[in-house]
Amino acid sequence: MSTTATMGEMANSAVEFYPKRRAGSAEANHAGDFGVTLDELRTLMELRGPEALQKIQESFGDVEGLCHRLKSSTSDGLSDNPADLEKRRQTFGQNFIPPKKAKTFLQLVWEALQDVTLIILEIAAIISLGLSFYQPPGHEGEACGNVSGGIEEEGEAEAGWIEGAAILLSVICVVLVTAFNDWSKEKQFRGLQSRIELEQRFAVVRNGNVIQIPVAEMVVGDMAQVKYGDLLPADGVLIQANDLKIDESSLTGESDHVRKSADKDPMLLSGTHVMEGSGRMLVTAVGVNSQSGIIFTLLGAGEGEEEKKEKKGKQPEAAVETNQNKAKKQDGAVAMEMQPLKSAEGGEVEEKEKKKANVPKKEKSVLQGKLTKLAVQIGKAGLVMSAITVIILVLYFVIETFVVEGRTWMTECTPIYVQYFVKFFIIGVTVLVVAVPEGLPLAVTISLAYSVKKMMKDNNLVRHLDACETMGNATAICSDKTGTLTTNRMTVVQAYVNDQHFREIPDPSQINPTILELVVNAISINCAYTSKILPPDVEGGLPKQVGNKTECGLLGFLLDLKRDYVPVREQIPEEKLYKVYTFNSVRKSMSTVVQMPDGRFRLYSKGASEILLKKCSSIIGTNGDVRSFMPRDRDEMVKKVIEPMACEGLRTICIGYRDLPGDPEPEWDNEAEIVTDLTCIAVVGIEDPVRPEVPEAIRKCQRAGITVRMVTGDNINTARAIAAKCGIIQPGDDFLCLEGKDFNRRIRNEKGEIEQERIDKIWPKLRVLARSSPTDKHTLVKGIIDSTVLEQRQVVAVTGDGTNDGPALKKADVGFAMGIAGTDVAKEASDIILTDDNFSSIVKAVMWGRNVYDSISKFLQFQLTVNVVAVIVAFTGACITQDSPLKAVQMLWVNLIMDTFASLALATEPPTEALLLRKPYGRNNPLISLTMMKNILGHGVYQLIIIFTLLFVGEKIFNIDSGRNAPLHSPPSEHYTIIFNIFVLMQLFNEINARKIHGERNVFDGIFGNPIFCSIVLGTFGVQIVIVQFGGKPFSCSPLNVEQWLWCLFVGVGELLWGQVIATVPTSHLKCLKEAGTGPRTDEMTEDEMAEDEEEIDHAERELRRGQILWFRGLNRIQTQMEVVSTFKRSGSFQGAVRRRSSVLSQLHDVTNISTPTHVVLSTANTSGAPGNAGGESVP
Repeated sequence: MSTTATMGEMANSAVEFYPKRRAGSAEANHAGDFGVTLDELRTLMELRGPEALQKIQESFGDVEGLCHRLKSSTSDGLSDNPADLEKRRQTFGQNFIPPKKAKTFLQLVWEALQDVTLIILEIAAIISLGLSFYQPPGHEGEACGNVSGGIEEEGEAEAGWIEGAAILLSVICVVLVTAFNDWSKEKQFRGLQSRIELEQRFAVVRNGNVIQIPVAEMVVGDMAQVKYGDLLPADGVLIQANDLKIDESSLTGESDHVRKSADKDPMLLSGTHVMEGSGRMLVTAVGVNSQSGIIFTLLGAGEGEEEKKEKKGKQPEAAVETNQNKAKKQDGAVAMEMQPLKSAEGGEVEEKEKKKANVPKKEKSVLQGKLTKLAVQIGKAGLVMSAITVIILVLYFVIETFVVEGRTWMTECTPIYVQYFVKFFIIGVTVLVVAVPEGLPLAVTISLAYSVKKMMKDNNLVRHLDACETMGNATAICSDKTGTLTTNRMTVVQAYVNDQHFREIPDPSQINPTILELVVNAISINCAYTSKILPPDVEGGLPKQVGNKTECGLLGFLLDLKRDYVPVREQIPEEKLYKVYTFNSVRKSMSTVVQMPDGRFRLYSKGASEILLKKCSSIIGTNGDVRSFMPRDRDEMVKKVIEPMACEGLRTICIGYRDLPGDPEPEWDNEAEIVTDLTCIAVVGIEDPVRPEVPEAIRKCQRAGITVRMVTGDNINTARAIAAKCGIIQPGDDFLCLEGKDFNRRIRNEKGEIEQERIDKIWPKLRVLARSSPTDKHTLVKGIIDSTVLEQRQVVAVTGDGTNDGPALKKADVGFAMGIAGTDVAKEASDIILTDDNFSSIVKAVMWGRNVYDSISKFLQFQLTVNVVAVIVAFTGACITQDSPLKAVQMLWVNLIMDTFASLALATEPPTEALLLRKPYGRNNPLISLTMMKNILGHGVYQLIIIFTLLFVGEKIFNIDSGRNAPLHSPPSEHYTIIFNIFVLMQLFNEINARKIHGERNVFDGIFGNPIFCSIVLGTFGVQIVIVQFGGKPFSCSPLNVEQWLWCLFVGVGELLWGQVIATVPTSHLKCLKEAGTGPRTDEMTEDEMAEDEEEIDHAERELRRGQILWFRGLNRIQTQMEVVSTFKRSGSFQGAVRRRSSVLSQLHDVTNISTPTHVVLSTANTSGAPGNAGGESVP
């Protein structure tokens, strides 16, 4: 219900959004401020290729004309005048998509009320309330026999309503606490979200200077610089481009990269990725008016209507699709929220097929899978127990009353009998309430939310919650070298130029002036103009490197040679570059062509030395004369220059040039013919020092049982030298260092297909993979993940920064993207962003991940003890004494401490370094280890013995009245109060025991480091005193004296002592114990079974949604409560969330198969004011 409500609001807000915008723009245009209207720009952006060019020519003459009408300049961009920028925002909109409204507190309360167990309790309480006011006429009261036991005492009859009222009250408490938790969590994640959004900045030209501004501040008319790896934040028209290729699959679904150029296809769309090249574009549409914005608004507005349609079953296909894609993105958590459940409309079979087809679906987080299974099992057990309890109670009562005492059922006694039945029912429900561990999902969420918040301080920005916990199980890390293990501050330290190998930077006088001139030009011109070196931020600091770090190293080399690159660039500005072959992972080189004054062309090239030297046919000697360069010269050069440099851990870059005739003009597209036959000018060795903290971090990983592998595009000698410095490889170890092509040769069979068993021979020993392509990285990660050689399935973390690392980051269990050096595309594919690009932050992530896992286990150990004891006590008590020793309201209080407070207390334990001393748990490791099982059963036995002793002989020990067999509505007895009090105190002390799960002796270790834990334990104790002393009738308590209190405390503290006894019993001797809560064992299952198993868990959760298995909504909160997910996904976007756009767009594409964002969609959106159906009807 609530989801539909919020959808409705969302739809309204989105629909209203259009007319307002319209009105605003119309007035502005009346004033004739800009020579072009919002509508004209929108229609322009819907065209592609030649049509768009034609439209630009007809309407504006050319791109310059459009620029002029937007009062912008192609060279200087906009002025920084705030009034002008504001006016543009008014006219053309802001660059952000309004977020969906957050749920209000009341909505959250309403959602918490949907919990079926609570609803049942409420109904039972209301019935009991109603009946308690009925009294049979005085004289017949006798006829109902001792059933109405205590009613003769007047005062008591009045108090009959209290129990019902108290239950209602405690239900309200539970609901408010749950709602508050959800609300604060939602708030946190909105905060996190906006933090992620603020991270994305973009380069624009203002007043002729290139500046980085937050994406949300971009306006129409801005001149934006587009480069490799960007995710475009707005629509625009290309002004100038070098070899620009765009991946538009997020909008069109076409996986091939699209070539863009100012004279063929100048249209750039928001939400698409730049895969190669660079360029400048004029921004023409932002926010809700950009292509992805329009789709978003359709998505937002259409959702409400679409949902109704799907309910009618008109689009089973689309429904299945959306479910699929959403599930694919985020463990289906939101699919649960948003999509109606698939009904049997024939979607099922296809869905199975699609499941196989849809490879990218991340599996359910390991922990979530285990917990779901465990909670379902516990829930079922609880359901059975509570049903049996009710049946036994009813039968016992009926036999006792009507058979043994031989009474007849009299109509006026009916309400009294019914009251008994209601009381039994309430007891049954309370057993269920205590049995279902709805605190589990809460504990997971709290623990994850707490960790995510703290991980921000450790430079980990977590994008997908479950990544945090998966990291704790990581067994392998595949790391990049540059920037992660090294500082990413490149400096040239050696050079081979002038036929000499200089071990340090030569003095300019040592180099022939002609050669020096060539070096200066080759580097200044053939480096992206976005790379530059700026003066340091602080006096005496190192100069600031902006742009590509390798290029900055080369430019720094020029400065060391006392030359400057700026005059060269001023003389040949970017517009004058004739042709640019930009760097990509296939070429591993970059070349730029300029036209000389005499009409000839000169090509400058730089790239990885072993690749470029193969293309060189000559080399410049000492006096600047050119001599031929044969393969054998090359081999000698490799031996004498390149290998020694590489063995010192330097990257070697070769710089060359070639002169080409101006007439006839060369065939520029035939790259192989052009970038060949080069003349080598110089080879430089660039050093990128290892980060000082990395070797220690890698040592920690190895001690924690995590293998670190280095995957790099560098030369193998360089890679090996750096790996040795970091401690990834140690002398005397048995390890492999391979090059990409070697690796490929070894893992493929004769037909060139990759074979898993071949990979299995290599990966366990592989430590360094050099000269690797992104595909190699992906192959390696996939190979390790799919491998079954070791008994534990490997959990792999991968770091990446480049656009082409996307597939590997997605495939890995946890993908880390670099916050500083990383491209938007990499960040988009990742689970965690390292805000300081530092490897040692990954170790922190491991620590937090393990901590989450341990927190959950601690909570489980505590919760299950309480569950087992409470259920057994209520059950046996009810069967033997016809009344549960723990009353409904008391049970609810116990449930509140166990669930909500304990989950807070145990889930917020800070991590310790000790976590890194054990091996990872692995995927198939059970949640509840043998030690934990021993603790749970051990403490359970202690508590049960105490409680049953008290129940049956307590009145003799304490010398008080027995509370057993009390009639309906009798006053609370001291006897039962003592039982309740001791029960709660035992839980409190056991909570301290639960802080350790590996059988450690000292349970107080570091307890004061966790103020939340201390305050919760003390707080609970305080409230308990109040309840017992002043709770009275509602809590069925009667005040205790000091001596009784001391006895209660003594028994409670006994828990701690008993804990020591349990710790002494060696686990290995207890053969009878069984572990619980294992994930499905992958290795024993075929793929179909796995799919079925996933289906089963998913199906279980789906049904929960429907409330068919009523009881487990609690565990479905595992999903719904991960509001994070909703924040990341459901709200689609927040202030300028251009970042998440692409992923949603790609889903949208799957939903409607829009081949290009079609016109139908837009026109329906504008005319009908109900864009909902557009999403459905634009299916070709």
